[in-house]
Amino acid sequence: MARNPVFMPLRELSGLVRAGQISPVELTETFLHRLENLGPKYNAVVTVTRKRATEQARSAEKEMGAGQYRGPLHGIPYGVKDLLAASGGSPTTWGAAPFRNQIFDYDATVVKKLEDAGAILAAKLAMIELAGGMGYRQPNASFTGPPRNPWNPQTWTGGSSSGSGAAVSAGLVTFAIGSETWGSILSPANNCGVAGLRPTYGRVSRFGAMALCWTLDKLGPLCLTADDCGLVLEVIAGADPNDPTTSDQPFKYDADAPEDGFKLAVPKGVTEGVEDEVLSNFEAAVKALERVATIEEIEFPDLPYEAITRTILNAESASAFEDFIESGRASELTAPEDHYGPYARTAVLAKDYLRALRLRGVMAKAVDKTMFPYDAAVAPTRRSAASPINEEFRRTALGTARDIMGAAGNGAGLPSISVPNGFTDSGLPTGIQFMGRAYDENTILAVARAYQSLTKWHLRHPPDLIPE
Repeated sequence: MARNPVFMPLRELSGLVRAGQISPVELTETFLHRLENLGPKYNAVVTVTRKRATEQARSAEKEMGAGQYRGPLHGIPYGVKDLLAASGGSPTTWGAAPFRNQIFDYDATVVKKLEDAGAILAAKLAMIELAGGMGYRQPNASFTGPPRNPWNPQTWTGGSSSGSGAAVSAGLVTFAIGSETWGSILSPANNCGVAGLRPTYGRVSRFGAMALCWTLDKLGPLCLTADDCGLVLEVIAGADPNDPTTSDQPFKYDADAPEDGFKLAVPKGVTEGVEDEVLSNFEAAVKALERVATIEEIEFPDLPYEAITRTILNAESASAFEDFIESGRASELTAPEDHYGPYARTAVLAKDYLRALRLRGVMAKAVDKTMFPYDAAVAPTRRSAASPINEEFRRTALGTARDIMGAAGNGAGLPSISVPNGFTDSGLPTGIQFMGRAYDENTILAVARAYQSLTKWHLRHPPDLIPE
């Protein structure tokens, strides 16, 4: 192998693979070894799909040898959050002990699309049980153990795409697929110092994915860079007859979009309750962005964003898991609060759910009107860096602070990308997010790429795992 590929961005790595300087088989073995030996350290992996990955790597090597190149993901190992179905005998556990032996005999659409692009499925990655839909309050909410952050294993990766964030950050896979209903891609991206892209609702098929909340769930990539996210999104995006909520609006990644002349907006209130070091990093990032953008403060209309989105989430999750809740098997879940949390969700009244759906339309129009003159809204990804692994994250004042970007963004189905923007004095990464209007992923990707061209935070990796 020409050089160690563990922390190479996709464009560079795929160039070496295509040129024959790195063998897909050797590359895959490198990541399989790391998954098997380092994955347990972070509680990041449920299943290493060694047999499937080895077969796919040999096939990729044979195809490339015959001049059949499928694109920049050909021969590249990746992982998926373990709520995505994958054939071949591997369980799809949904992060929950009651489902640890659940096996599907088909591939989720996202897995199938990545296979068609030549990517190599190397692992099913750990997650918070049932994607956090039972009301968990602390990191120990997965039968594989509390997800540990590669920057400091005594801190949390963030949920619920916890294994996806840790695996990319630690160099266990080149990229991973996570899901977000409210924060579950952006949170681990922030805590683990990687890029995470939440696509527009309906941009990516959810066929074969565990349903938590039908009108909020979204699948998206966690990667080393914003450019990597664009490359992966192009492959997994698109309409799917098996998922009628997917949009027929095509997505072609525009990697050559201009990276200056942006008009950005900082929503009023997004820095309230933010930890001092997070605020300092955010202010420095905004200052850097002034080289490529004009930046103004805006104010979203005064609406109950959190209440609207929370009501929809609670009602739909209760419906999605109705049989499970009524069976009493919630008592088998790992987090104690998840033993009773599901029952509270069944108490949401139909009239409240319908009111929330109606108000979501009002919210979406109001947010779109406010954002119309701007390329992206900018905010700290999270109000804090990673919290201690043994701490209930919702006990703190930060846990109850308003989350307008998360509530409005997910409630309205808007795309957002988080990239690292600095570190705390204790060495934990922080992130900045760029949220765009519906179906405007190319614009926010361009903004994020521009920011990463001005900074080097994305080039830093957990020091104890940097290969010699």
